[in-house]
Amino acid sequence: MSPLASMSGSTTASDPTVGSVNGSECTEYQGARQLLCLVANPFTNTVHQIAVFSALGYSVGTMILITLAFSIMRPHNSVVYAPKLKYADDKHAPPRIGKGIFAWFWPVASTKEAELVEKVGLDATIFLRFTRMCRDMFLLVTVVAIAILLPANVISSKKNKPVGDLGFLILSTPQYVTGAALWVHVVCAWAINIIVAFFLWRNYAAVTRLRRQYLESTEYLKALHSRTLMITDIPSASRTDEGILRLTDQVEQTNGLPRAAIARNVKELPELIEEHDKAVRDLEIVLAKYLKSPDNLPANRPTVTPSKKYRNNNGSQKVDAIYYLTDRIGELEMEIKHVRESIDKRNPMPFGFASYERIEDAHTVAFAAKKKHPQGTTIKMAPRPNDLIWKNLPLSKKDRNWKRFINNFWIAILTLIWIAPNALIAIFLSNLTNLANIWGGFKKEFEHHVTIWSIVQGIASPALTSLVYLILPIIFRRLSIHAGDTTKTSRERHVATKLFAFFVFNNLVVFSTFSVLFTFVSFVVSHKDKGVWDAIKKGKILLHLVIGLCQVSPFWLTWLLQRNLGAAADLAQVLNLTWGWFNRTFMSATPRQIIEWTAPPAMDYAVYYNYFLFYATVALCFVTVQPLVVPVTAFYFAADYWLKKYLLLYVLITKTESGGQYWRILFNRLVFATIFADFIIALVLKSAGTWVMIGVMAPLPLLLIGFKLYCASTFDDQNEFYTRATLKDPEHLTDAGHKTRKNDRVSTKFGHPALYSKIMTPMVHAKAQHVIGQVYRGRLNPDNNMSAPVDYTDIAMDPMSRDIPGKSARFAPEQQKESDIFEVVPESHLDFGYFKDRTDFSEEHGGDGELYGRPQDLVSERSSTPRSFLDRDGGSPSSSRASSPVPEGGFGRQSPQELRQINSAYQNPSRQSSAGRGNLYSSGNESERNLLSGAQPIGTIENEQQYGLDRWRTGGSGYIGLPQGEETGYEAYRGGGR
Repeated sequence: MSPLASMSGSTTASDPTVGSVNGSECTEYQGARQLLCLVANPFTNTVHQIAVFSALGYSVGTMILITLAFSIMRPHNSVVYAPKLKYADDKHAPPRIGKGIFAWFWPVASTKEAELVEKVGLDATIFLRFTRMCRDMFLLVTVVAIAILLPANVISSKKNKPVGDLGFLILSTPQYVTGAALWVHVVCAWAINIIVAFFLWRNYAAVTRLRRQYLESTEYLKALHSRTLMITDIPSASRTDEGILRLTDQVEQTNGLPRAAIARNVKELPELIEEHDKAVRDLEIVLAKYLKSPDNLPANRPTVTPSKKYRNNNGSQKVDAIYYLTDRIGELEMEIKHVRESIDKRNPMPFGFASYERIEDAHTVAFAAKKKHPQGTTIKMAPRPNDLIWKNLPLSKKDRNWKRFINNFWIAILTLIWIAPNALIAIFLSNLTNLANIWGGFKKEFEHHVTIWSIVQGIASPALTSLVYLILPIIFRRLSIHAGDTTKTSRERHVATKLFAFFVFNNLVVFSTFSVLFTFVSFVVSHKDKGVWDAIKKGKILLHLVIGLCQVSPFWLTWLLQRNLGAAADLAQVLNLTWGWFNRTFMSATPRQIIEWTAPPAMDYAVYYNYFLFYATVALCFVTVQPLVVPVTAFYFAADYWLKKYLLLYVLITKTESGGQYWRILFNRLVFATIFADFIIALVLKSAGTWVMIGVMAPLPLLLIGFKLYCASTFDDQNEFYTRATLKDPEHLTDAGHKTRKNDRVSTKFGHPALYSKIMTPMVHAKAQHVIGQVYRGRLNPDNNMSAPVDYTDIAMDPMSRDIPGKSARFAPEQQKESDIFEVVPESHLDFGYFKDRTDFSEEHGGDGELYGRPQDLVSERSSTPRSFLDRDGGSPSSSRASSPVPEGGFGRQSPQELRQINSAYQNPSRQSSAGRGNLYSSGNESERNLLSGAQPIGTIENEQQYGLDRWRTGGSGYIGLPQGEETGYEAYRGGGR
């Protein structure tokens, strides 16, 4: 008989336990000693089979009922169940769905991957591919687990232990497996590793193919970020446009000279705008409550306690909320305007951007910069403008590392703190017998209704654990905000990786083994007088660990069964429906809040990737411990693939598109999960097998590490770069500036959105328009003309009046009315469709605007000017679908703003191509978008003669107006650098 079987033989057949103390013995103690007894052995009575079957029936049955309810409600609530069908343009709109109850099945099933890339983006497509890969992989592993492992475990267990009243769940584990039967585990370990590696390799190649198609797509080729480099950690001496050019040239000299733009210090402007937006939202909330019944206003006006910073002489007394917030908004607007006018271009920041005419040049430099860091800088491809976290870009490497250390420190503290509640859940909810042993009143109830409480046990513990898991991502994301990441997508990837590490350590390792470890440590401490090493050997830690895993495996079985219920709840949008109904019924929602509720929700990739990776890790680790876990996991991925495909097609959007950059963290963590599973199998073999078996398994982790390195070297560069080298034309290097091309003007640069973004205007419902003048006083700019000045010089130019051409807005006749101060929204226009083209809404609910046909950094074919420069918040996009409808009637400042005529200079490409030299931030109209103009031109015209790239590649004075003789050539510059 194996050591496992002999050790377990001391327990009763119906109540196997971990160690030598059974559950009934804990009742002999009182108080703290009884609790310690339970902690030492929390799984006294393992989850009964009735609990597992109840979880199966509850989860699958409820999932079917919720899916049917969704199918019935879907045709009658398209705002919740198909918002993308309503708001997306023709190119990104999903297939039409009929009104039938099951009409949604066929469009979801018939949409292929190539079409998915166009409809939902590459991030969503790779998410679905990863889900499908897990489904197929675990279906194949299920064959190994059910056809080979399960029969081997059951047959060997029956031989080594009388059946008696042992449950099937215990027989299916390796708790009583011994001898040659363990060779089946070795063979299955190799088979599972091969299966995982095959699917990872196959999908790595498929993701690479998708990435290459993405890099060669029309949208990417026309995007400005595809040809732009981001340079960070720039030393003080190189913080100029010319300094950026020299840094890029030190990495790789290309045929084309980039247009450089060093960032400028925006001072406290982002904080002012954030505070202003909060004040506007607060004012909207106050007005929504006060004006809920405009014809029957409350007797008392709303009051508020000013913040300590702005109490002035009022102390802590409450003041009129409307007047206070009005004054704060007005003061903040003046501060914002003053700061924008005082931005000094002579105060550069340690980061900047360089845009090339040719994508090949940008990617060649970025590839070469992987191994080069001129003057300590970091040069890489720029992300989409809406992906940048601007406040982290100026951070030095030292500051960024310190922020990352502090973030990891707090996550470590949270991980340690979480052990205590995690242990309590494992002790009492995973086994209600333990709760009955210390709670006398519950014990009587438990003994009289064992079946009912067994059902509760199979449902309550996994359900509570799942609810707790919903809170953790929120905490981790808030911690990661301060970690120093420069892009939102990199922050989301880090959130996913840290969540996965937390889940694996705390919710898998600690949860599954803490009782065994506690028993072992207690035994060693109590026997240390005979020698610590002898006590460790007598503790038989490996045997205890294996039995502990076998005892806890039914919990993970029931927990994975309940994941199907969560997938169905996501499809039915239960939380969104409930929350929306509650707010509309019982709360005084503002027009802005109602509009945002109708917008498509964003897909939380970090959370779902963490869940999927954790499910896969649990299944791989328990594949030999409890083979029934594998088919449950395969069923979950099969169901969730279908449901998530519908959600991504019709409901969810990708808030910030990364272009499929999540794949690498998925690949690495699946490799880790497989290696971790190999160690679990080796643990089982060591406890009841031989060293020969472990020796046969020993190469597996090394082979997986080699496989990971092979895939990285084969695929990563293809995924990341459009090209890794370009052919250089020596003649072009010196003659590039002698030819003038209309498409040569790439004059838009990445600029801080605080310099040009429009500030919020308070929204009120149209039903309260007639009483606004009675309750509101203040000064707000109805035109919201808070854009950056035309140029940053020592003289601040006054903005021009929109309504009176040729007159300054400051001295234009005052025509402001109460109805013009607010953005008055009628009831019929409380819908996201009327505001999807507005940056204050689309940035949160439409990514960079590509879903609605308005990508922010799309460069036009004729002038290389971003398309958003032409039609964002202005002219209509070139789409066959109707754009946002304009409200009718006189409602003051209407929603959305009336479409203005595009300036004729913008409509004429020839005027654009002849634009003169500008600064980093220029043109108030152009500064309304994420990309600002005004970089250095390639060549300078003097005396009707042009000078090419050799004008600045001389190692001398940069852009100057006169030739410098024979020593000003490109070769002289390169020679001087040697």
